[in-house]
Amino acid sequence: MYELTDTSKVKHLFEGWKETLIYSCLQKVMGKIYVTNIDNPLSAMAYVGCFAFYAGVPDKELVMAKPGRFVIMVLQNEEWEACIEECFPESKKVKRYAIKKDTRFDRAFLKSLTDELQEGYELKAIDSDIYDMCLSQAVTRDFVSSFESKEKYLELGRGFVVLRSGRIVSGASSYTRYNEGIEIEVDTVEEERRKGLASIVCAALILRCLEEGLYPSWDAQNMNSVHLAEKLGYEFDHEYTAYEVL
Repeated sequence: MYELTDTSKVKHLFEGWKETLIYSCLQKVMGKIYVTNIDNPLSAMAYVGCFAFYAGVPDKELVMAKPGRFVIMVLQNEEWEACIEECFPESKKVKRYAIKKDTRFDRAFLKSLTDELQEGYELKAIDSDIYDMCLSQAVTRDFVSSFESKEKYLELGRGFVVLRSGRIVSGASSYTRYNEGIEIEVDTVEEERRKGLASIVCAALILRCLEEGLYPSWDAQNMNSVHLAEKLGYEFDHEYTAYEVL
């Protein structure tokens, strides 16, 4: 398996696949493109964070050379699905939920959500100190960990957290960045859920993105995430298959 530096060689393989994590790799903002044939690649894997997207002609060698300990594999078609199942029969087949990419947001409504923060909670943008705090606990690590360094996150990333008693209890951040926007990652510590905190941090992050001319893309792991997205103004698009591979 080889890292491809000239990503234009495989752009056509991913044509029409509306996944911003793929854009991140093709645009060389973050992530990598891997192939098994550098000169004439017929297959390619776009890898960023813990996600791998496979396109082109199914290639077992490319699948078996998974670049991380835990990888969420997303496939272009059923032929790739069969390839994954043959290579990793113990993998977990899951459904994920794509959200439309052309949302027109109600800024006044989003601002009203940020005004709902209760006393005792503090909304803060992710800065250098908050970045370090995010890395200190598992539930918040993914807010920043896909970026290669703190400096890269502070340059390219965007995010907000809610603090309570000096501890991060909820946050929304750029899991990844591409030229035109970000992919949102959101989570709340278990004991603080069902209080509207996720809505508040997501609204703040979306508003910041809109101010900067960035698109805040959303992809849902489960139906709770779909419902939160719809509350914020997004529209459901379709469900798709992925494989969680250890």
